[in-house]
Amino acid sequence: QVQLVESGGDSVQPGGSLRISCAASGFTFSSYSMSWVRQAPGKGLEWISSINTGASIANTYYSHSLKGRFTISRDNAKNTLYLQMNSLKPEDTALYYCTRDLPSMVADYWGQGTQVTVSS
Repeated sequence: QVQLVESGGDSVQPGGSLRISCAASGFTFSSYSMSWVRQAPGKGLEWISSINTGASIANTYYSHSLKGRFTISRDNAKNTLYLQMNSLKPEDTALYYCTRDLPSMVADYWGQGTQVTVSS
């Protein structure tokens, strides 16, 4: 069965960096676009970034609100999706989910989420 397991969430100070991961199993990882979505306390879901399959170089897409602070990547050999987050701000505090995306870019599977807290 399809499984997405996020990890790497932590508490960091403002201005810090963190890399979170999503280990995928139960499907051919390299054949699917993947995304990161977050949910801040008391708020709705917010799309952050997506990466397509890309045989050699995968195309990446980002929310304009991130202003270049986050980088999505994938390692198809390890069936793992990553999100490198730099210059973290308190407003980045959220539960971060990875999703598997259909060709329509609608997410059909979600992980359980990993908590990122940015606080001094």
